[in-house]
Amino acid sequence: MNAFEWYNPTKLVFGADKVGQLGELIEPYGKRILLVYGGGSIKKTGLYDDVMFQLRNIDATVHELSGIEPNPRLSTVNRGIDICRTEGIEFILAVGGGSVLDASKAIAAGALYKGNVWDFTIRKAIIQDALPLGTVLTLAATGSEMNGNAVITNWETKQKRGLGSKLVYPRFSILDPKLTYTVPRDQTVNGIVDMMSHVFEQYFTLTTDIPLQERLAESVLLTVIENGEKALEDGTDYDARANLLLAGTYALNGTLPNGVTTDWATHGIEHEVSAIYDIAHGAGLAILFPNWMKYVYKERISKFVQYAVRVWHVDPTGKSDDEIALEGIAATRAYFTRIGAPATLGEVGINDEHLERMAEEATQFGPIGSFMLLSQDDVLNILKASL
Repeated sequence: MNAFEWYNPTKLVFGADKVGQLGELIEPYGKRILLVYGGGSIKKTGLYDDVMFQLRNIDATVHELSGIEPNPRLSTVNRGIDICRTEGIEFILAVGGGSVLDASKAIAAGALYKGNVWDFTIRKAIIQDALPLGTVLTLAATGSEMNGNAVITNWETKQKRGLGSKLVYPRFSILDPKLTYTVPRDQTVNGIVDMMSHVFEQYFTLTTDIPLQERLAESVLLTVIENGEKALEDGTDYDARANLLLAGTYALNGTLPNGVTTDWATHGIEHEVSAIYDIAHGAGLAILFPNWMKYVYKERISKFVQYAVRVWHVDPTGKSDDEIALEGIAATRAYFTRIGAPATLGEVGINDEHLERMAEEATQFGPIGSFMLLSQDDVLNILKASL
């Protein structure tokens, strides 16, 4: 196990009707609020009215930034930064899913930075300060509600990059499972894949003697697998939605990687795919991850054997390690297919036109991953296997 330090400053407020605490949670930070949300679904569900009621109760001055894209764009983030600077915003409230939260984090960092917020994504600058922000989550997927990570897209250059800092952890996040009842089926599916993929990036490691971390990761995977299908069968199953919501948070709130060398190569590859084609992040991961697994599993086959047996209950009797590992990978693909996720790039309209560019961009700072270091040629092979 590696040495580590861990601190998570986000206050998690979990349960039905917890939006009623929003006013008291925001009030210590100021009353000049930027409300950030997506395409308007929060108005259709009534959540917008509930949020505005809470803000009126603390006499807040509210400015709005709506229309956050599924892959939030730099241009939209810059609009939010301009509002913050012009209007003297004191607090950012993100209401929505991971894309809204990611955009809000980038805005929070960019508002107090004199340069271009994109500098944080290309390693030109480090976040030194940020506006405080809070979230009301409406989708189980990214875990952005309890971490300091964000991903934004420069649509003009077709680049998708991440930024991160302890300074952009939400001060609080409200998680009400009932707010996820109206999430469309495809977004629920993408969220399931995203959560599982976050765990994969932290579970498939060369770090040894980490039984607690392994079992924590496996328990999150099993929870998502079981409750994901329940939520797809009945979108208003409170317990299934609650378990998914909390699993998504624990998948990426810093619990799982303690003492572990993580990978994140597949996320890096997918970012290049969705930067060009603007597909849903979860859909891209569903296509890529089983192919990454097949490409790297022999680097530490024992981990894939453990995964197959513990997560997918593969019977190892009379089988070689190779057979067990591949059966577990096949079970992963079968589950993604069963819930309705795509299996090939072709299914989402992607051909081989930009594969070389995507492989080059993914490895622009050198080989990626840690379970197996992937060169540009390795990434290209995984992309070709995903067609």
